[in-house]
Amino acid sequence: MSKKSSHKSMKGYYLITFLIGLGFFTMGLMDPLYDTYVPIFLGRYIQSNAVIGAIMTLDNIFAIFLIPIFSAISDRTRTPIGRRMPFIVVLLPLSGIAYSLIPFSALSSLALLVIVIFALNLFKQAVRGPVVALMPDIIPGEIRSEANGVINTMGGVATIVGTVGLARLMDVKLNLAKYGPTDNILAFPLAGVLVILATLLLFFFVKEGKQSVEKEDAKEKVPILKSLKHIFGEKEKSAFYILISLLFWFIGYQGVLPFVGKYSVEVLKTSSGSAALAAGMVGIAYAIFAIPSGLVAHRRGRKKTIRFSLTALIIILLLIFAHSLFVKSDTIGSLGRTLPFWALMFLFGMFWVSVITNSFPMLWQMAEYANIGIYTGLYYFFSQLASIVAPPITGALIDIFGYGSLFIFAALCMSVAFFLMAKVSRGEPQDDPQPVATP
Repeated sequence: MSKKSSHKSMKGYYLITFLIGLGFFTMGLMDPLYDTYVPIFLGRYIQSNAVIGAIMTLDNIFAIFLIPIFSAISDRTRTPIGRRMPFIVVLLPLSGIAYSLIPFSALSSLALLVIVIFALNLFKQAVRGPVVALMPDIIPGEIRSEANGVINTMGGVATIVGTVGLARLMDVKLNLAKYGPTDNILAFPLAGVLVILATLLLFFFVKEGKQSVEKEDAKEKVPILKSLKHIFGEKEKSAFYILISLLFWFIGYQGVLPFVGKYSVEVLKTSSGSAALAAGMVGIAYAIFAIPSGLVAHRRGRKKTIRFSLTALIIILLLIFAHSLFVKSDTIGSLGRTLPFWALMFLFGMFWVSVITNSFPMLWQMAEYANIGIYTGLYYFFSQLASIVAPPITGALIDIFGYGSLFIFAALCMSVAFFLMAKVSRGEPQDDPQPVATP
């Protein structure tokens, strides 16, 4: 298919892609607030950053098993409302309810906070794979970078809503019966309500059952172990190298993310309500550049776009490290501490979304309709493995060397991913796409 025709065909998919993106919107809404404030909540009870980092990985232990398992199970699920939707309509609302309870549990005890965190991630990580796999079920392979750009835009808008909008409500005091005027509450229950509303819209307007490819759906139910053996047993190792590359770039990203809020409060001296603005800058960049990054990759190639973006991320992380050295001076005012950091985080988000927007479609391009969920699950297996490995390492680095070590560590990880991506030779838009439904 030519570039011209593929772009023309995308016009018929924008609305359905936007609606599918409501599922991704919920993840973009929950994750940044969670990553910003849960370490702060844990810090009420725990002094060691290494221990906080370790606790932040406990939910990812669920994810590393639940996302691949539920993605693969949804591949083989057959119901009147589709193969992904049953998981979405049950588990996403439960995620929203558990999410709403986090700040209240943090007021009570460490044990209750950890229990609620576990419950949230049990629901959220189980549904994440089916939510993400819904898009490649419906969108043709040659335009998935553009479609993933639309979906990442939804995630970016959600991040803006959460970090720039809802996060400001963390400074609002609620008069709680047991605790009196209390702040650091309101954003979480409001986000939970938005998650439930997004789920309802997704269910009523995306009729997955009508989108299924009936002929293939009837004959192909590939065994999970057979699919895994096929993926890792291929002589051509592009899928393997993408997975290892994303492991390293997510180690870099997930090593920094849980501590950005604490870094903002403790080093940059921001208020609690402003602690999420760094993540908000990433979200704004997501919303602006997700679709353009997919269009650029369609013209220039996904691999070239990803490697260029990784190079830019390395430079930006080194600049953030340099900035972290200057803010220690007492002569630097509050704007001198925060504005350059937020600007660099915006640039970080601009190139980070380019990596994320195009890496998933590269992997999906190598999949068949029957095992799209398995490829999705593998993507999340390696990304969640990074979430387990990275925070304890970077927490320990902070304890030993200070916050600046976060950014050096992340730059090294991005460098490894850059060199691994050189070995990838498949997954471009012009490669043979697998058959999907038409809306």
